[in-house]
Amino acid sequence: MSAVEYERIGKSYGNVRIMEEVSFRIEEGRFVVLLGPSGCGKTTLLRMTAGLEKIGAGEIRFWDQRINEVHPRDRDIAMVFQSYALYPQMKVYDNIAFGLQVRKQPKALIDERVKEAADILDLSPYLDRYPKALSGGQRQRVAMGRALVRHPRVFLFDEPLSNLDAKLRAQMRYEIRRIHDRLDTTTVYVTHDQIEAMTMADDIVVMRGGNIEQMGTPDDIYDRPVNTFVADFIGSPAINFLDGTVHRGGGSLTVRVGDQSLPLADDVDVADGHEVTVGIRPLDMELDPDSPVKGSLEAIENTGADRHVHLRFAGGQVRLVTRERIAAERGTALGLRIPPGVLHLFDRAGGQRLD
Repeated sequence: MSAVEYERIGKSYGNVRIMEEVSFRIEEGRFVVLLGPSGCGKTTLLRMTAGLEKIGAGEIRFWDQRINEVHPRDRDIAMVFQSYALYPQMKVYDNIAFGLQVRKQPKALIDERVKEAADILDLSPYLDRYPKALSGGQRQRVAMGRALVRHPRVFLFDEPLSNLDAKLRAQMRYEIRRIHDRLDTTTVYVTHDQIEAMTMADDIVVMRGGNIEQMGTPDDIYDRPVNTFVADFIGSPAINFLDGTVHRGGGSLTVRVGDQSLPLADDVDVADGHEVTVGIRPLDMELDPDSPVKGSLEAIENTGADRHVHLRFAGGQVRLVTRERIAAERGTALGLRIPPGVLHLFDRAGGQRLD
């Protein structure tokens, strides 16, 4: 069943159009990430969902009920912001309980809900502390606890991890997803970080310029991006792009990139002579000393577990990721194995997927 539906949503500030006719639905219990660069409209859409921004056009529905004019406090949502927004003069217990106290809920219910949230978030030892005595990750968990005690039908997250360092972000990604799996509450999460999207989401909505470029599971979007924007935005390290031309002849199908000719899968349906952009993910290329396909070594980045090998290849630059430890000088010719099935073909003029 659809929990949240967006139908032809539009929003403008004066003469500046933020989005127009954005439509999609979120099934009950799904963790959906709105992903895109700054200014793409994802936070505006989240704030309209929460009732913090007026909906310019279209409808938002919760479980088939139109909520455009419903007051934020009556939407049965809970929102976690980028800033922790904790009350420094209140202890952790009261910060978590504050929303229920304002609604004059019974003390026994408040105590039960706070202790339940503290147990889920591993905050039980810190209930008598003030926020200043907590780490950044613990403060963010308190902010989440304040949302959890509401038992909302929909959780909204607005870039909640952007203030944390890399190690804490990785830990909190796991924590948020763990909590979602335990509670099974419909969740809408905004971020510009594709690692957060890929590791946490059931479904990703990729946005650009107020429009939806693609919606699907992380695997769908990674494996079959609909255009070069999505292909470039999803995946770390970023995908390699090369200009090429498709050739059919002699019973074979190839794409010519620079001075190299790469075989294509037999089921690729692209016309002979079509000018394309070829996408190759760094993890889909392998070093192979016996391959006739060669690249010229430019640099090697050692990340510990992996080596990021930068090559001059087919008139452009590409990056390959390998576990091999390479001892080679700049300018060395290295053989590359690029299986036909890993190539992504996009129309060079419009950027849309072809294969």
